[in-house]
Amino acid sequence: MQPDGEKTDGIAWIRHVDPKSADGKLAEAYEQIGVRDRVAAILGVQSLHPEAMAAHSKHYREIMFGDTPLTRTEREAIAVVVSALNDCFY
Repeated sequence: MQPDGEKTDGIAWIRHVDPKSADGKLAEAYEQIGVRDRVAAILGVQSLHPEAMAAHSKHYREIMFGDTPLTRTEREAIAVVVSALNDCFY
């Protein structure tokens, strides 16, 4: 739903703060995770909770770049398949 309560065409609407408008803890979180001008939607929707955004980013980096038996290509392939099954942009 949009802020005025109207439904959208199946697209979620979640208020977020872009990096250029961020201050305080959010600006620190964006800096910590290396965001400059644009932020991925999956992180941007967490901008109202900077601690969650930072934790999510750390979790993502561990899954995608940490020491595991899977190659980076295999990890990306899994992410693409899961996103496709969920009809989600990746």
